[in-house]
Amino acid sequence: MTISEEVQKRRTFAIISHPDAGKTTLTETLLLFGNLIRSAGTVKGKKTGKFATSDWMEIEKQRGISVTSSVMNFPYNGLQVNILDTPGHEDFSEDTYRTLTAVDSVVMIIDATKGIEAQTKKLFKVCRMRGIPIFTFINKLDREGREPFELLEEIEEVLDIETYPMNWPVGMGKRFQGIFDRNGNQFVKYSSEDKETFVPYEELDQPEFDDLKKTEEYQTASDEVSLLDEAGDQFSMDKVLKGELTPVFFGSALAPFGVQTFFDTFIEMAPPPAPRKTTESVVQPDNPDFSGFIFKIQANMNPQHRDRVAFLRVCSGKFERNLSVKLARTGKTINLSQSQQFVASARDNIEEAYAGDIIGIYDPNVYRIGDTLVEGKELFEYDELPQFPPELYKRVTAKNVMKSKQFKKGIEQLVQEGAIQLFKKYKTESYIVGAVGDLQFDVFKYRMQNEYNSDILLESIGERVPRWIGDEKVKESLFDERNMLVEDREGNPVVLFKNEFSLNWFKDQHPEVDLIDLYEVNKYDQT
Repeated sequence: MTISEEVQKRRTFAIISHPDAGKTTLTETLLLFGNLIRSAGTVKGKKTGKFATSDWMEIEKQRGISVTSSVMNFPYNGLQVNILDTPGHEDFSEDTYRTLTAVDSVVMIIDATKGIEAQTKKLFKVCRMRGIPIFTFINKLDREGREPFELLEEIEEVLDIETYPMNWPVGMGKRFQGIFDRNGNQFVKYSSEDKETFVPYEELDQPEFDDLKKTEEYQTASDEVSLLDEAGDQFSMDKVLKGELTPVFFGSALAPFGVQTFFDTFIEMAPPPAPRKTTESVVQPDNPDFSGFIFKIQANMNPQHRDRVAFLRVCSGKFERNLSVKLARTGKTINLSQSQQFVASARDNIEEAYAGDIIGIYDPNVYRIGDTLVEGKELFEYDELPQFPPELYKRVTAKNVMKSKQFKKGIEQLVQEGAIQLFKKYKTESYIVGAVGDLQFDVFKYRMQNEYNSDILLESIGERVPRWIGDEKVKESLFDERNMLVEDREGNPVVLFKNEFSLNWFKDQHPEVDLIDLYEVNKYDQT
């Protein structure tokens, strides 16, 4: 099979949602379809000792939340599926953003009882920014929720995207009877015993369905489907691929119901890997030379071996074990002898991969997030992954000064993963860590203790307004604890202003100092 044919088989997508909308449950149902697991462990499984397959970190199992991006690969209906299950918690939005740079489409899960929630809106904006095709699964139809038309209207108004319902629910909660599959021209009947029965529209005239057709829920839904067929918007695959229209599916991930219909349709419609922009040009996925970029680094996925794994999105060509590549940032030649594919923490050695695949490569402490690996003589880099400034800052010290080696190693490796950002007081060894939210500090402290045997103290210095300094010469005398001068991990000078008032006062007093808002820079780069 040619590289081009292999590329066309790839479907690489992320699942995004607000916490508790059902993202992990849907992911596990898809893994069941891929024959990778025999039964789905859910958040509720904490009481029974079962845990979500995509939650591999111990703290995730204890809290029942996803705080890292997991990667799962499996074959399905002749295609090769790569699912990236992103953290739903808002404190991990930066990790989620990096994950979204590695996919070709997105599944957005919305809770039918709650509608659009804050984190959904935030992640959706990132998808729109990158023009990623978005497919919507409205979950929890087996509970009482909001009316379907109301949910569609909210999606269109709040997210500013057109909708096209691929199926339509018949009732909800205890009155839930099934869905009209508009795409497959069939009725999918729901029951708590046999779950799903697929009935082509022409067979609904049989006597066995008379009682169903007499119900108020069926008649209402049938009228609504007729209205959609006659007066609804036309479906446009072109708009879907541009991220201007989202196909909407209704169902229940926990039941599971409507998931098979959704997944079969989604896999058929979702795009294969697309060309990618670089600093030099655009690289086609079927280009014979291998290339890819690292969007995630994870330390200690196997605590017994203290390993570091770099997650790489293959963008072109064919990967083979022992492939010799160059790290574009340094020009250094590296032999990729240890490569793996994943189902969360479970790993299998992989001999080959193609554009669209996500693979893990052993990191001998040389990679950074955003690094590009290239086969061949010409070096280039894929568009840089933006770094967003933290909002909360804490001083970090080791409880036991005798364990400074473990302390420094832990900080160095966890910072390289990108979950937290590291700063040092200017020209000192006093460490400050920054994060988007408090949960990141909790995870950092937990992992320092459990993976590096280093108990730490975290002392809050509160919210700060960070500004990078563009000048080569820094006047230290201009700064104090209120406007704290620090260095980022690259040695660049940064000022952590106490608040916006302090920032504006400083600007007025010292207009000669070039202050850079990293958030504005990243926002500009992405538009």
